[in-house]
Parts: sequence; structure tokens; C-alpha cells
Amino acid sequence: MPVLLGMMQDDERPGTSSLTLESFDYPVYPVCVFSGLLASRPSRFPKLLMLLSSPSNPIPTELAAIEQRMRSLLPASLYAALWVEPTADTLMQVFQHLRTMQQVLHDYMPRQVSEAPPSPGDLRYGWQEGTLLFTDLAGFTPLLEVNADAGPEGAAALLTLINRYFSSMIEIISKSGGDLLEFTGDAMLVQFVPGRDGSDAAQAVRAGLRMQRAMAQFMALEMPQGQFSLDMRVGIHTGRFLAADIGTPERMVRVLLGKTVQQAKLAETASQVNRVCVSREVGDRLANEFQLQPLDPQHSLVIDNLSSEELGEYDISLPRRRMAAAMLMDRSISGLTAEIQKSISLVEPMASYLPTPILNLLVECAAQRQIPPAFPTPTVVFINLMGLPEAVDTASPDEVELLVRRFSQAFALIHASVRSRGGVLQKVTYHSLGSDMLIYFGALGSHPADALRAADMAIAVRQIVSQLSPPLSAGQPVPIGCRVGIDQGAVFAAEIGSPRARREFNILGDPVNTAARLMTVATSGQILLTEAVYQAIAPHYTCTLLGDLALKGKATPIAAFELQDET
Repeated sequence: MPVLLGMMQDDERPGTSSLTLESFDYPVYPVCVFSGLLASRPSRFPKLLMLLSSPSNPIPTELAAIEQRMRSLLPASLYAALWVEPTADTLMQVFQHLRTMQQVLHDYMPRQVSEAPPSPGDLRYGWQEGTLLFTDLAGFTPLLEVNADAGPEGAAALLTLINRYFSSMIEIISKSGGDLLEFTGDAMLVQFVPGRDGSDAAQAVRAGLRMQRAMAQFMALEMPQGQFSLDMRVGIHTGRFLAADIGTPERMVRVLLGKTVQQAKLAETASQVNRVCVSREVGDRLANEFQLQPLDPQHSLVIDNLSSEELGEYDISLPRRRMAAAMLMDRSISGLTAEIQKSISLVEPMASYLPTPILNLLVECAAQRQIPPAFPTPTVVFINLMGLPEAVDTASPDEVELLVRRFSQAFALIHASVRSRGGVLQKVTYHSLGSDMLIYFGALGSHPADALRAADMAIAVRQIVSQLSPPLSAGQPVPIGCRVGIDQGAVFAAEIGSPRARREFNILGDPVNTAARLMTVATSGQILLTEAVYQAIAPHYTCTLLGDLALKGKATPIAAFELQDET
């Protein structure tokens, strides 16, 4: 009996599915009846009969040797076609797809990763000097809520709006000489590398002022549901921080460690909407270049009294290098095979920085260059890992290496705990204390037990962190702890950023913000839940009602529960 490989999709007829193989589309029937259908109705399967009756070309030995490496990088239909009929045309499709993936992944990474990624699993770290700029967007949640009821049309409208905002900001960042390190929900973190004249702090301030001026186009948004506005806060701090690439060959992540990162986040928190806030260190450096308004002993607001000519549109910048298209000189099977091997070696290191479910989405949607937006209802978890990020500033060189290795160990174990339960560890991001991990269950395919899985994972992570061996900093043991916030509800899941430049798949919405706020008010070892999560897990877990908590960004207090353990 023939074995068919391809992309399985639901069909309208009961008991059948759809099989896409190369360029033809057939219904897929249960195996027990397929042979009879093939014999009794050959006219329905002319191309398939031609394929099955023709002698198969053996897959080149060089490709067979890297078959496992291609599984996660090729769309299911292309992988099947390559294995069934590895012609020069099919190999050309594989090469072109991998070239597209190389460009897509390049746009998903910060410059220092995309241009020189480490080998998957290799630990890499080093101290850097520079200025960090944090942004935070206000007003997005109401827009999400009014568009969520409109289904796919609302998702498309929201994506157009949010990506218009990000495209505008990313263009300014690029012109100002910044490197967009990451998106965290609707927030951004940007790095400015110092030049010979040490102008990185001034570049960051000018970038922030340009970004705030550009926000004028989003202050009176006319929507069918009424008028809305988006506002932004900007915070800037400068100093020394540790950049590290950590993880396993399966999953890598880039993190910034040290108090400089936390001080930049605190500057954003202290800022006001439509303003740029700088730390005392930045203010001291730039007091002769910009007029400052003291805000508190540690922060000042920049007064934007510059003319358009004085502010300008550009700074001397490091342009984000586009990936050069590979030139194919030899289009024979052996020549294409060699190029495919080279492409895989370029794609694999960047692919390891993405969670497997997101990588799968990118692979299947590479030809369209866009992941369709949606409004799923996931369980969202924020974990704050405390102790390690702050300790690097006082550690000796030998101690720094052990601290980074311990952080890598913690990330690897937590990621395994999340993935084994069907969740996605989106990223490690930054907080005014420690480092945060954004995790979700149900954004990329829901399951009735998403909340239970999230709760089980949170308890497991608490146990993992409690068992980590404390490293030393300045000769003293570093206490390691974690705190957790969990919420459940509708979010906006989409590929955000600039469609042909820096972008990421991300989730945005009130549940993301609420989980983060709960995490912030939790104490070390606490796991806090909203009532929605409590209702989903109560029969299986012991939870304690803490009463109503006032959270930042919430008009009224919300009921909060503490997760203890399984019942």
C-alpha cells in the first residue's frame, strides 16, 4: 500500500481531509478504503497515479544526512515533496524557502545576534557600555477590546494600526542609530552603542524626542467605535551591562543583566505620557545640551524646546544590514544540495532563538511573510527571577561566568518545564528587579486544561528555582527566588513591528498586563492568580483568597488568589 506524506487539513466532507503535495490537492481518506478508491476511480487521481507509477529518485546522500535538521525548517508539504521526489525543481524550492527563512529570522533578531549568532548551545557573554531606551505604550487595551468583537476583520484592523505605530517608531530608531533589542508586548527596548565621541546618550534622547513628536498622528484615532488615542512613555539610562546568550541547542535566548538595565526600566516607569525621562546619570552628561525639568532625585524630564532643524531627523547610525541574496552558479542537484547545506548552517543558529511553536508558524507562513492575527484566550504567566541579574555588577570575572551559567541552567530547566506541558516561553525580558519570563498556554492552539497546565508549571518552576545552587558574588552566596502572576483572557496574537524590517510574534492585551502586575506585587515564592484562573483550577488546587488588590493600570481593585499546591 502506498504511503503518502503531506500537509493534512480538515475537509468539509465527514471522514476526509485534504492533502497538499507539490501543486496538487487531493482528499485523504482512511487508509482502509484508499486502495479501493484508487483502483475504482483512477480518473480522480491522475497526477497522483503518475507520481506513484513513476520510479522515485533517491534523495541525495548529502541531504539524507541532514534530513533531521530540515524537519523543523521546511513546511510540511515541501518536506514531503523533497522526500518523495527530490528533483532539481524541488531542491530549488527548498533553497528559496531557506533563503526566505534566513531573511525572516534576521528581522526577528537584534543586530548583534543576527549578524554573529553563536552556535546553538554555546554560552557567550561580555560587558558592554551604552545607553538603553525603554518605551511603553498607553491606550492599546481599549483598542483591543473594541476590535476583538469584530473577529478576523477586527484583528486585521488592529494589526494595521499597531504596525503603523511600530513602523513609524522603528524607522526613527534606525535613523537615530539605535538597535531594537526586543518587543515586550507593546513596549520596546533599544540600545545605543557609544561612538568615539561618546554621543550615545544624546542620540537616545534625540530619538526619544523624535518618537514623541511622531506620536501626534496617534492621538486622535477615528474608529467605527469612536475616537481613541495612543500615548507613550520613554525612559533612558546609560551605563555598563552584561549581554549574554544562554540556553540549550534547542532553545537559546539573549539577556541583558545588571543594574543599568533595571535603572533604564525605572526611568520609563517614572516617566509621564508624551515625555522623555532620563536618569540622573544621563541628565548629568547632557545638562549642557538639553533643558531638563527635575522630576525626583533620580530622574528628570527632557523639555522639548528644540526647533525641527535643531532636532533633525538623522544621527550618524549603523544601518541594519539586509541579508544578501545568495547567487546560485550551479543549479544541478549536487550544486543545489551544497547550497541547501550552507543555508541550513546559517538558519539554524537564529532559529534556536525562537520557541518551537513560533518557529513552526514562521516556517509554514514564510511564503506569505506574515502570520495571520487572531484573538485567542490563553492563560498568561509572568515569572520574575530574582537575584542573578543584579549580582553580576559586584561579581569577579570568575564569579560572572558562574552566574551566567546558573542563569542558563535556570532558563533551560524552566523552558523544559513549560514546553513539556504544552506552553510557550516567549522570552526573557527586563524588570526593575530581576528578569521576567513571559509564558503562555493556549495562544497557539488551545486545550481545555491550559489553566491547569499553567498552574502545574508554576509550581514546578517554584521548585526548580528553590533547588538552584546559589552562586557567589563578591564572595557571598546569591539568594535566588521567583514570584509568579497568572491571568486568563482574550489577547491579540500577531506578528508586530515593521512588516519588512524588525518584528516579532507577540501577544498583547489586558491579561498580559494583569499577569505582570500580579507578579510585581507577589512576594518571593508566591504564585498569584486572577479569579478567572482560580475558577478554572479550583477543583484541583488549593488556593487562598487574598482579597481585592489595587494594581497599576486598573481602575478598580481585582480579586486575587494565592496558589498553594495541588489538592
